[in-house]
Amino acid sequence: MKSNRIKILIGALVLILLVAVGVSQTVKRVHMHGDGMFSEHAIGFLTDYLDLTEAQQTQVKDIVAKEKPTLDSLHQQMKQGRDALRQLETSGTFEEAKVRAAASQQSQTMTDLIVEKARIHSQLFQILTPEQKTKMTKLMDKHGRGMRHGQQQQQQQD
Repeated sequence: MKSNRIKILIGALVLILLVAVGVSQTVKRVHMHGDGMFSEHAIGFLTDYLDLTEAQQTQVKDIVAKEKPTLDSLHQQMKQGRDALRQLETSGTFEEAKVRAAASQQSQTMTDLIVEKARIHSQLFQILTPEQKTKMTKLMDKHGRGMRHGQQQQQQQD
C-alpha cells in the first residue's frame, strides 16, 4: 500500500517536472524569436524569397500593422509572466498555489499568442499565389526542422 503511494507520488512529480520543462522551453522559444516572421527583417526576406508584388507587400504590411498591437501586448504579457514566475521562484518561500496560478496564466497567454500567430499566417497565405504558397510551405517545413534541431542541441548543452 505504502509502495503504491510512493510510486504515484514519484509519477506525479515526474509529470509536473516534464510539464514545467515543456512550458519553459516554449516560453524561451517565444522570447528568443520575438515577432519572428513578423519583424521588418523577416518581411523583407519573405518579400525577396517569395518575389512579392508591390500590392502583396502592401497587404502584408497592412496585416502585420493591424495585428502588431495584439502581438506586442501578448509578448508583454509573456514577459510579465516570466518575471512573476522568477519572482515566485526566488522569493525564499515556495507557494504552490501562486506558482500554479502564474503558470496557468502563462499557459493561457501562450495559447493566445499561438492563435494570434496562426490568424496572421492564415491571412498572409490568402494573399499568396499557389506557387508562393508552395515555396512558403517548404520554407516553414525547413524552419520547423531547424527549430527542432536547435532545441535538441540546446537540450544536449543543458
